[in-house]
Amino acid sequence: MIFLFLFLTFLKIGAFTFGGGYAMIPLIGSEVISRGWMTRGALVDFIAVSESTPGPFAVNIATFIGSEKGGFPGALCATAGVVLPSFVIILIVAVFFDRYRNSKGVSGVMSGLKPAVVGLIGAAALSVAGSVFLPDGFSWGIFKSGALYISLGVFAVAAALLFGKKKIHPVFVILISAALGVGLGFAVPGV
Repeated sequence: MIFLFLFLTFLKIGAFTFGGGYAMIPLIGSEVISRGWMTRGALVDFIAVSESTPGPFAVNIATFIGSEKGGFPGALCATAGVVLPSFVIILIVAVFFDRYRNSKGVSGVMSGLKPAVVGLIGAAALSVAGSVFLPDGFSWGIFKSGALYISLGVFAVAAALLFGKKKIHPVFVILISAALGVGLGFAVPGV
């Protein structure tokens, strides 16, 4: 029965999310946490792994969650569910887009979806940031935590590398951030 639930859950996520994998994060979080399939912390870990592995984010996270809940068959069901809506929608768009490209309805839909996608991605960024920087919620004791300073330090280095004058490829930023996290994790007691 879990296989059907995985397929239907990720079918709904794939059908009602526009803007790519990052825009899916709020809906994925809502679905998997409310069903008790994983905690917010585990979801953040899955997001990190999904982002760090080759392939589309949405496919990776669906595959990882499906595998966690139902092994290999669960991974297949979740992946099929998340991919099927996009596949069908792209086929339909490919057939009709040239004919309706300049229609006011299509332009209106696109104008409405763009800010919604930005909002979904922003909400996902804030949700993930909260889970990374304040995993136990806000309290004044967090400022005594070495983990907070490690997270902020790695974030600052990654941001500087990505947005500095001499931009570094994101793959190297991920590798440098991972190395910093490991090094600082061993260096700071209590982390």
